[in-house]
Amino acid sequence: MDKIKQAVILCGGLGTRLSPITETIPKPMVKINKIPFLWYLLDKISDNGIKRFLLLTGYLGDSIQSYFEDGKKFNWIINYSKGPYYWDTGRRIWEAQDLIDDNFLLCYSDNFVQIRLEKIYEKWIKDTSKIWLSLSHKKKGNVIFLDKEHISYEPKRNNINANFVEIGFIFTKKNLIIDSIKKINKSPNIDLSKVLTLASNSKKLCGYLIKDNYYSIGDIKRLEITRNYLTPKKIILLDRDGVINIKAPVGKYITDLKDFIFIEKSILGLKKLSEKGFKFIIITNQAGIATQDLTDQKLNDINQKMISRLKELNIEIIDIFISKDHWQSNNFRRKPNPGMFYEASSKYLLRLDKTFYIGDDLRDCEAAFNANCQGLIISDKVINKNLYTSLRFMDLEKMVPYILEKYNLNLYKLKLN
Repeated sequence: MDKIKQAVILCGGLGTRLSPITETIPKPMVKINKIPFLWYLLDKISDNGIKRFLLLTGYLGDSIQSYFEDGKKFNWIINYSKGPYYWDTGRRIWEAQDLIDDNFLLCYSDNFVQIRLEKIYEKWIKDTSKIWLSLSHKKKGNVIFLDKEHISYEPKRNNINANFVEIGFIFTKKNLIIDSIKKINKSPNIDLSKVLTLASNSKKLCGYLIKDNYYSIGDIKRLEITRNYLTPKKIILLDRDGVINIKAPVGKYITDLKDFIFIEKSILGLKKLSEKGFKFIIITNQAGIATQDLTDQKLNDINQKMISRLKELNIEIIDIFISKDHWQSNNFRRKPNPGMFYEASSKYLLRLDKTFYIGDDLRDCEAAFNANCQGLIISDKVINKNLYTSLRFMDLEKMVPYILEKYNLNLYKLKLN
């Protein structure tokens, strides 16, 4: 993202819906695993390549600066623009304009989502005269898509046809925001929503839909869900055929128990991981249902026998997500699309970018990439077309040291804070 090197974070609000927690700390400093929520947000943005931040602080802002300082201990560069708690978000941006890059990413300090910023950047860079928002599905939203990109935005959620909500992660040019603030009555003492409304009315507002769930600390209930989501979990996602059992020949399917043969090295690896407390979720395509080579009953029988046998070996499969769609289908649930991954993430509050997915072919690599998982692939051949960052191992047993090391490094990173 050559044109975006700075993230500006709005951190000044009172956080009244989090009272009494926010009586002594600002909302972005609410603790999750003994670490401020704001750290998780900045760390996620940093993983996307932006390591320079401007924090627009207000209410109890000194506690934010006291914790993060200049950012060097996190390998970031952090600057601050301070203001009183009663400033609106537009006023905070206005007062900080001399510290803001010509092009920047604007974020709220209470939302977290699995996001690949370059995907939105690719849209924005084609026409930087537009403001690009990240959107999420919501029954009572305030955003409507006018076409594939342009959106209609309303500050209040009164339109029954508005099924999306903006969650921050905004790509924009500084002059667009500042010039808009100048045009609005009572400038600069305005909320950012007025800027977005003006951009919407001028056909200068576009939206990128994030299909994974987003998480927020906006109120007590959502805070607890977000705490659970951001807590590391010993759960690994697995493909089935080619990972747990020997694959059927090309164009064929495992249709009978007698054809279901465990891969010895995989079972050894799963046992070692189980001994360290890991559990497993299977994410598998089973197009044999759509082709009628396989019945639902047969598939269920095979899976239940597999689960029972693995349980005898102290290997726990806690769930199975199955796409029964035809191999020619582009259904969102069928790999390499990420639908089943999002379902697993939502059900078990898995943070996918900290979760491994083990597969055995290029499609699994692509699926892991699309779901923002850490992909691992079992293959005795170099996959020349692996553009999806999965690491290759000869068998699952050989993955175990890497998985344990990576998981422990993630925990260590948290403890450092």
